[in-house]
Amino acid sequence: MVPALIVVLAVIIFPWLFTIWMSLNEWKVGSPTTFVGLANYLRLPNDPRFIEAVEHTLVYTALSVLLPLVFGTFAAVVFHAKFPWMATPVAIALVWTMMFHPQLGVLNYLLSLVGLPPQLWVFHPATVIPSLVLVETWQWTPLVMLIVLGGIAAIPIEPYESAQIDGAGMWQMFRYITLPLITPFLFIAAMIRGIDAVKSFDVIFAITQGGPGSASETINLYLYSVAFIYYDLGYGSAIAVMFFVLIIALAAVLLYLRQRTLWTEIGLGA
Repeated sequence: MVPALIVVLAVIIFPWLFTIWMSLNEWKVGSPTTFVGLANYLRLPNDPRFIEAVEHTLVYTALSVLLPLVFGTFAAVVFHAKFPWMATPVAIALVWTMMFHPQLGVLNYLLSLVGLPPQLWVFHPATVIPSLVLVETWQWTPLVMLIVLGGIAAIPIEPYESAQIDGAGMWQMFRYITLPLITPFLFIAAMIRGIDAVKSFDVIFAITQGGPGSASETINLYLYSVAFIYYDLGYGSAIAVMFFVLIIALAAVLLYLRQRTLWTEIGLGA
């Protein structure tokens, strides 16, 4: 076990301990390092750009989890014999960047076919986050679909046969048989998507770089800017630590909801 423990310490634990130590210092590239204690953390609530990045992250995460869950579940129920293809995030971002182009993009062309006015998509602060969520939804709906397909495949046929004998329709069978039985799989998909969406970087950076202005700047992009553009490593480390806490909190909430569902299923929960 010793070699494995050494690798874990070197690759995971030591970098995090070093990050926490950096967050307690005023550390800018080219300047002397000064210990400032919790000053970097106390600076976060008074940083409007950080607060804005937190808001963007929460909205982006919520929509990026909800929409793939809805469409992925629908696709799994309807096309439970089909398996989709998946592509890399940056390749997807480059394709959608061309599709979002106000003059040359195919999306505005499609809108013109139905008489709707062209949109600025990722080039306007009001529509940039919904546009990015559209990319996330298109990209990750197949993953949710595959997870839900596993749950549907595990459901026995007998409950459906009994429901058909009793005269139940398609919606009733989905509502009272399929949905309750695939709920654990939906929580798994929500956990995977939630953690991935809250730390999303590649798609947003490749399409908008956090713009226009800072309208699509999430915590991850703000952290990148602080640490690698402004070279404020101490403050960037404090943001990284708080970002890690946010991800752990999100995972804990999803695990609690998942466990509560299990307790309810076996009659031990409320």
